[in-house]
Amino acid sequence: MQVKLSTTPCLWGYSPVITLARAGAQMARVDAVGVSSAGIYINDRTMSASLFLKVPKELYEEKVKNIFIRAITDTFGDVPYAVANDGDVSALAGTMSLNDNNILGIAMGTSEAVGYVNEDGCITGWLNELAFVPVDANPDAMVDEWSGDIGCGVKYFCQDGVNKLAPRAGIELDENASPAEKLKVTQKLMEEGHEGAAKVYESIGTYLGHTLAYYYEHYGFKYVLLLGRVMSGKGGDLLLATCRKVLDDEYPEHADKIQLTLPDEKFRRVGQSMAAASLPEMK
Repeated sequence: MQVKLSTTPCLWGYSPVITLARAGAQMARVDAVGVSSAGIYINDRTMSASLFLKVPKELYEEKVKNIFIRAITDTFGDVPYAVANDGDVSALAGTMSLNDNNILGIAMGTSEAVGYVNEDGCITGWLNELAFVPVDANPDAMVDEWSGDIGCGVKYFCQDGVNKLAPRAGIELDENASPAEKLKVTQKLMEEGHEGAAKVYESIGTYLGHTLAYYYEHYGFKYVLLLGRVMSGKGGDLLLATCRKVLDDEYPEHADKIQLTLPDEKFRRVGQSMAAASLPEMK
């Protein structure tokens, strides 16, 4: 069973239970559960995660540390399970898709999830939470609510980045809609050839080109695999093409060393979940 949890679970953990139960109801049986989620996970326990930003510290130990373990065992009983950082799972999805190593995986969805698989095909154990690494030094850049820093990647390489730019491109969004619903508006317009929607994806592609040159200085990766709902459809293709052009024009010393790749449309959307499903060790 594959699970990608990217929306904030409620304090008591019932949201993951409901999600798991609904998914399990569609399957003949559940042999194991793999969870991919934002944050730092050690021994399947939530050590730190922006998903639980609103949970009071005094309740974190009691309600959050074992939230996924509790949800899995309450729903399915004694089945093998594994909980991992969604960035690391993105990178693992890259090794599965490309059949190679030295991959930086970036999933642009609710947040910017980043992970790295080294030349030996191993996850390093580093804290690859690049969502909270500043990529924009403009003093007027957006403030990240969790870290308190300005210009963090999470505000540029996820659905928030699209929704921030859409009104500037003449796209009207319903303020009462969820971030995912707002993203769908721009995606639909992009499929219809809307000029403003294209400018949104070109802008994000420009951001990404400059940022990958920065990331490369630290990782020296061979591949960059781009996943997540922001990369879906024509918008993702245009974003990728723009990113390539920025690297070629502005960073020729890096451009030949970095292979940008998109998996097929299905893998772009669910590649993380497929990789997460491979994590549990079967008894």
